[in-house]
Amino acid sequence: MKILVLGAGAWGTALAVSAAARHSVFLWARDPLQAQALRSQRSNARYLPGVAFPATLQLLSDPAVELPRLCADADLVVLATPMAGLRGLLLLLRDCAAPVAWLCKGFEAPVDGADGLLGHEVLAQVAPRLRAGVLSGPSFAQEVAQGQPTALVAASEHPAVRDALVEAFHAASVRVYANGDLPGVEVGGAVKNVLAIATGLCDGLDLGLNARAALITRGLAEMTRLGIALGAQAETFMGLSGLGDLVLTATGDLSRNRRVGLLLAAGNTLEQAVASLGHVAEGVYCARTVVQRAAKLGIDMPIARAVVDLLDGGLQPQQAVAALMGRSATSER
Repeated sequence: MKILVLGAGAWGTALAVSAAARHSVFLWARDPLQAQALRSQRSNARYLPGVAFPATLQLLSDPAVELPRLCADADLVVLATPMAGLRGLLLLLRDCAAPVAWLCKGFEAPVDGADGLLGHEVLAQVAPRLRAGVLSGPSFAQEVAQGQPTALVAASEHPAVRDALVEAFHAASVRVYANGDLPGVEVGGAVKNVLAIATGLCDGLDLGLNARAALITRGLAEMTRLGIALGAQAETFMGLSGLGDLVLTATGDLSRNRRVGLLLAAGNTLEQAVASLGHVAEGVYCARTVVQRAAKLGIDMPIARAVVDLLDGGLQPQQAVAALMGRSATSER
């Protein structure tokens, strides 16, 4: 199987490394200088230090205009860019014959008053004929690259896309489950990043394990409400891309979004917190869009709303906690 991975960040590199033992894998870097460094060092020192490339992993760096040509004979194309780069790549590859899957989790930033969109909504706008989907689930790139056990979800309305993702990445250390609920898998992947900021804040303020459990559980309820309103299936949120990804991102020490919450609790500004990461924390960029989409649909998301107020500077960490705890009593369902 020939797999083309577009984007040499942490996650794209990790999946390329994982699959290269079984398939013909080509890792494409947009920046020629980065590609040269990857090729000479046979590792991605910036994003995955200490992980050596297998000899079978091949590296590419061509101008974006050449990507359709590169995709012409691929069996699967994986888009490993941040959410901000998804629209451009989908537009460029709109006539690609091979199955396409993106890895990014989040909402696209809104433009000119329009709604910020999930990946499948962007797909419907710019490449509706493309057979595409998403590979998601609870996963840290470092652990996948090191061969530690991981379970992922391949979501698409097209069986051929799900089958290609399973064939590409299902292995001894990676289990890939197929799911036809693309909206549900995408909502889970986006909203958990916002909730992880809240949980990091909770841990940074030493509010205790009771508070952490409450945030995760009530956050899952918020995620599910929004997902159903956007056409998802409720049961999806009890699976890997909902509860599983939320627990990992909210509690794992490798979580960048959780780290943002910890840093804010320690008194850092948002700018300082983001600058210290060295990677993208999608929750910072999509939190406002999550709340805006929820408000338009009449969905109550108090935890996500508190995160937005915190990121915007409208609330201090302790005030955000007080605002959540001071809400009126209500039914759990």
